[in-house]
Amino acid sequence: MLFLGMMKVRAGGSQDMVARRMQWNYPEGIRVVAEYLLMTNDPYIVAVIEADDLMPVMMGMSEWDDLFDITYYPAINAEEVMEKVKQAMG
Repeated sequence: MLFLGMMKVRAGGSQDMVARRMQWNYPEGIRVVAEYLLMTNDPYIVAVIEADDLMPVMMGMSEWDDLFDITYYPAINAEEVMEKVKQAMG
């Protein structure tokens, strides 16, 4: 399943976020599609990931909970949705 993660810097966020990220790896079971650092605090990071199970996603979130408010949204490719709608409409 595909997920879109939005990470907002918590008040008092650490200056060493980028250095910490350079040392950190996503948990096993997560495939990174894309990750972007934005020039804003809300969101500061946008990540697109794939995972077959929700547990690795939750594990990754918990490792950054001290610095970010993190929300992951399940995402479906728009082309896939349109194709399914076409099939359903006959």
